[in-house]
Amino acid sequence: MDQLPKCDANYVPLTPINFLKRAAKVYGNRHSVVYEGIHFTWQQTYERCLCLADSLRSFDISKNDVVSVLAPNIPALYEMHFAVPMAGGVINAINTRLNPNHVATILRHSEAKVFFVDYQFVPLARQALQILMSSESISSKLVLPSVVLIDDIESPTGAIFGEWEYEQLVRKGDPGHIPFEVQDEWDPIALNYTSGTTSEPKGVVYSHRGVFLGSLGVIIGWEMASEPVYMWSLPMFHCNGWTFAWGIAARGGTNVCLRNTTAKDMYRNIAQHRVTHMCCAPIVFNILLDAKQEERREITSPVQILVGGAPPPASLLEKMKPLGFHVTHSYGLTEVGPALVCEWQAKWNNLPSQDQSKIMARQGINSVALAHMDVKDLNTMIGVPWDGKTMGEIVLKGSTVMKGYFKDPKATAKAFKNGWFATGDIGVIHPDGYLEIKDRSKDVIISGGENISSVELESVLYSHPRVLEAAVVAMPHPVWGESPCAFLAIKKNSDGKSNDLKEADIIAYCRKKLPRYMVPKKVEFIPELPKTSTGKIQKFQLRDLARNFVVSETFPSKNTAQVNANTEMQGRQALTSRVASSRL
Repeated sequence: MDQLPKCDANYVPLTPINFLKRAAKVYGNRHSVVYEGIHFTWQQTYERCLCLADSLRSFDISKNDVVSVLAPNIPALYEMHFAVPMAGGVINAINTRLNPNHVATILRHSEAKVFFVDYQFVPLARQALQILMSSESISSKLVLPSVVLIDDIESPTGAIFGEWEYEQLVRKGDPGHIPFEVQDEWDPIALNYTSGTTSEPKGVVYSHRGVFLGSLGVIIGWEMASEPVYMWSLPMFHCNGWTFAWGIAARGGTNVCLRNTTAKDMYRNIAQHRVTHMCCAPIVFNILLDAKQEERREITSPVQILVGGAPPPASLLEKMKPLGFHVTHSYGLTEVGPALVCEWQAKWNNLPSQDQSKIMARQGINSVALAHMDVKDLNTMIGVPWDGKTMGEIVLKGSTVMKGYFKDPKATAKAFKNGWFATGDIGVIHPDGYLEIKDRSKDVIISGGENISSVELESVLYSHPRVLEAAVVAMPHPVWGESPCAFLAIKKNSDGKSNDLKEADIIAYCRKKLPRYMVPKKVEFIPELPKTSTGKIQKFQLRDLARNFVVSETFPSKNTAQVNANTEMQGRQALTSRVASSRL
């Protein structure tokens, strides 16, 4: 059998470009892209991508050249996910929430050959290019990218920026263009930059093979049927829309593009196009839940939501059900894309609603495209027991993991140490094999020798009816070394005020639901929690604040303080004994 070789008949490199070719043949007359009054079919989208790929040749785009895009979720950005690799290039979708310095850093590091800019972000792009043209950049012999404006396809503004306009390139291209043929499925297809929550952003390189398998893996895990109507509430710049920028074509679905993810626009599009699927971070839940009555539309059929980016509290999932949304939880990183899905099992259907929500909040199991998932002690590389209690670092292995970090071999080697990709996230595995994230490794609070999961504590805080946003970090404690400090953004009451809720109210609420040592020792109210450009809470800013806080507990006397400390220590020891016995 070993003498049977690969040949053209039995081996073709895997690439998601073939999803588009197939969609044009099978679903040619079905709507592929909808954007306000603009509608395209899959045949039209295929031809437009061929034309754009042909026009990219005039910019001398060849294999591995980077094409950067700064745009919201509009048809052009969707088309470029196919057109750029069809020209042999690598697509780099830039986060539109970054500042000019960050955008300039990405353009410089990626060595982008062409820079497509939506009219809405011309000021941002112009500032970034000015930074690139500084004396420092000129001395480094940096070649500035060619600039292409993307005007609004439905209501052109007439804006002028760069050498070409997007639709001009589409019109001048040849629909008979023969696209670049992928010879090696390990070739790069996308370059994405991390959000930089823990360090400087790094360039993550995806392969054709990884994207092909990752797209199918998340589709299977989510049980997405053919011809879905998918609303783009998740930015395409975020892991290429968790690979759905390619995956929807595999299902022959309709892409409902959104320039803005406002409550009004989301509800309107859901009702108008009968949306069946959408993805988002938990922060979008708050947008939908807090919508004004006049912004809402009746949802006549269930909308499937795949949520990720941050652990969603069970209480938040519970609130989404009555609105007509069915939530599935996914877990991933820029380096892996959507890696885990909390696949639902029929045996859970008869559980109480709250218990179902707790299961839904888990990150789940590895998709069929990811070979291995585990939670290990990185010092020994031994997996933790499946007891839902013992914590370790989440590690992943499989074909959907990135090729590596662009121009950073040291960081790549570190990430792949011991033959696994170390995520930096701390989790547990339940007896049924489902994983639940507990924290980032640096966010675990070690108080008197006990590990406190900030995620678990945040979940309790989110169950309070007045809590809009919650984040827990470590603060110094004179007895325990560290203790939990909670930062909260509060919903306004019927009088439009939020200052009626006090620190003592939150602490009393937590004491009813948590062991004493896990109760926050300090609660700080702020209007809004600081976030990254992808909506993740920037805990490092909160940790800096918490370092200067003083514990809110006051002890009337030394003896009383000792009694309180002894009581808490007894509780800790009892808990430790229970955990130890359960491991035996």
